[in-house]
Amino acid sequence: MPTTRATRDGFRMSDVLAVALIVLFAVLPFPDETFDARGMLLIPAVAPAVIMPFRRRWPLAALGLSLACVVAAAAVGSISPSALLAVAIACYAVLDRLGRRTGLLALGVAVVVAFVANGWALAGDLVDSTALQFVLIIVLGGALGDTARSRREFAAAMTERAERAEQSRDEEARRRVAEDRVRIARDLHDVVAHQIAVISLNAGVASSSLETRPERAREALTTVRSASRTVLADIGGLMTLLRADGTEDDTDLGPQRGLADLEGLLTGFRTAGLRVDLRRGRPVALSPGGDHVAYLVLHEALTNAHKHGRGGTATVALRAEGAAVHLTIVNPTTAESTDPPRAGHGLRGLQERIAAVGGAVHFGSDGGVFSLEAWIPSEATPTP
Repeated sequence: MPTTRATRDGFRMSDVLAVALIVLFAVLPFPDETFDARGMLLIPAVAPAVIMPFRRRWPLAALGLSLACVVAAAAVGSISPSALLAVAIACYAVLDRLGRRTGLLALGVAVVVAFVANGWALAGDLVDSTALQFVLIIVLGGALGDTARSRREFAAAMTERAERAEQSRDEEARRRVAEDRVRIARDLHDVVAHQIAVISLNAGVASSSLETRPERAREALTTVRSASRTVLADIGGLMTLLRADGTEDDTDLGPQRGLADLEGLLTGFRTAGLRVDLRRGRPVALSPGGDHVAYLVLHEALTNAHKHGRGGTATVALRAEGAAVHLTIVNPTTAESTDPPRAGHGLRGLQERIAAVGGAVHFGSDGGVFSLEAWIPSEATPTP
């Protein structure tokens, strides 16, 4: 791609070339005296060379002066090749700088004026081949100017399209990064939150029972050790999933538990001190994604009941409603408030996951009791 300095140098060289050609055609001897510029005829023959260096800034002025010189020469019965060449160069500049509509109008005027002026100089001979060739040169100059403008506009359009495409790629990359951040945060919460809560609660039990009830402290520390191993294994699986290059099937690397692991989930919470009352109806076959989401709903709700509930109790109900599973988790809360709870990372992640499988979720507090209800369809269709 040429530099700015090289472009300016190119413009200067073209200006010099245009002026040199006009002066050369003005002083060049022609066999026919009609085309010779002698005496005072040198003024209209050379005058267009003065404005040629400014034809890009004032293309219409350059064209008007050149046509005026053509008419002035024709008035005394002479055809000025240098002035006609200047008209062609000026038509190039008009088509190149002012656009096609203005340029074609100016080109038409220039062609008509040159054609009539040549016929006037030749005493009415409008079809003289020598004079007509200058008219064709004017048309050629306009065509070349239009081509140059079209090529420049095409290059600018391609550059703009490339910039838009690059901007779209950047926006798509930022969107994918944001989605990956949300997914990683959600998976990290699902994997770690419960086990950390179990570790924290049992560490508190062990600390308070170490001197008065050593056997209770030993049980709590055993639970802490088991939960620590579990969370380390889950984090390792998550890191393996994140480091996978995607060339192999990595769908089984992450933890994908379902309702088949419900008893193990409840046992873990019961061991941590949460009394869970399970009420289960007839089973409904869920898709793998829906089954995993149902497990996560129970996981999150029981974790919140354990951390924020009152009395250490929770009631879980699973029943079929048409082609969907209706999950209800109820537990007392520590505050007698009817204000809806703030959706933290866990509840917000549940809303996203349930919406992804076409389900619905509702949660809230009423009279010191917090309830969470979720509808998970057996197929990926919205459930009212």
